[in-house]
Amino acid sequence: MALSKVDLANQVENQLPQNLVANNLPFRNIIINGDMSIAQRGTSVSSVTSTSYNTVDRWNNYISSLGTWTVSQDTTVPTGQGFAKSLKYDCTTADASPASNDVNILIQRFEGQNLQYLKKGTSSAESLTLSFWVRSNKTGTYTCEIYDADNTRYIGKTYTIDVADTWEKKTITFDGDTTGALDNDNAYSLSVLFWLGAGTDFTGGTFNNGTWGAGGNNTRVSSSQVNLADSTANEWYVTGVQLEAGTSASDFEFLPVDVNLQRCQRYFEICDPDRLQGSQTYVSSTLFCNPLEFSVTKRAVPTITNSSATFFLFYNPSYDTGVSWSLDSANVNSFRITMNSTRDYGFVGSGTDYFKADAEL
Repeated sequence: MALSKVDLANQVENQLPQNLVANNLPFRNIIINGDMSIAQRGTSVSSVTSTSYNTVDRWNNYISSLGTWTVSQDTTVPTGQGFAKSLKYDCTTADASPASNDVNILIQRFEGQNLQYLKKGTSSAESLTLSFWVRSNKTGTYTCEIYDADNTRYIGKTYTIDVADTWEKKTITFDGDTTGALDNDNAYSLSVLFWLGAGTDFTGGTFNNGTWGAGGNNTRVSSSQVNLADSTANEWYVTGVQLEAGTSASDFEFLPVDVNLQRCQRYFEICDPDRLQGSQTYVSSTLFCNPLEFSVTKRAVPTITNSSATFFLFYNPSYDTGVSWSLDSANVNSFRITMNSTRDYGFVGSGTDYFKADAEL
């Protein structure tokens, strides 16, 4: 009897090595934009001294009084691994003596509703394996951490950069946590943290190495943690970041660029104001309302800002320049603005203007 396509596929899968089957599971990587290929906000930001999303999408530069940095999307990548971009930290003002509460961390945060399959807080809690490529001139010990924001629990482990200015692949496995379930919602529940420097408020205790706990902050980071901010010669690169359930690392999951962009746009989107052209709704002789739909449904109602106040309302053949606008309403699918103008048709930007919709965790 001939096998159906489904039966044949199942038979083939059962005959494959288990690691090959695992390597083909879709969306196994909890990290979004781990190959650093999407950078909607821009490719380089200088004079970074505080916490913000700067360049590469979904990666938060969490900095408090520990050096000044240029953070950029870079083309320096490990050879022959399929990556085209990396995220780079470049120290431009050093801080060789951090205050006790100073920190420098690269963070990605996750929604709890996407992580229920980890079964955290149960006896069946899944282990997590983090793998990534890293490079720096600053050799030594660094700390990686998984942080549970719902229950204020964390687990840390160290890795070592052994050879200066050389790409090295690191793999770290964290035990599953049988305490503290993650909330099943669209809010911040879990994060992965790459520590690049920390004061004694975080390094001064007994490092909670490889064990989930809820102790003080001073147990979160190894006392051997390097201070990447101690010289303006220091730089640090990372790419190919993957976090997945289980005790082993599979090959990095490369996604099509359109899929990767859409996943990023759930949290942040650059909205071209030219998309508003011809969509005015008459409110009064000097007031018009303009709707704009997002490319992707947002995680939550976003904050709407714009890059410049210099917008143009088009009416053949003249323009109203510097038109003022205000947010009329917003939801997870669209927003509306009102504009003060005597023109009643069309809307264009000045060429460099855009709206930003921010629904980051």
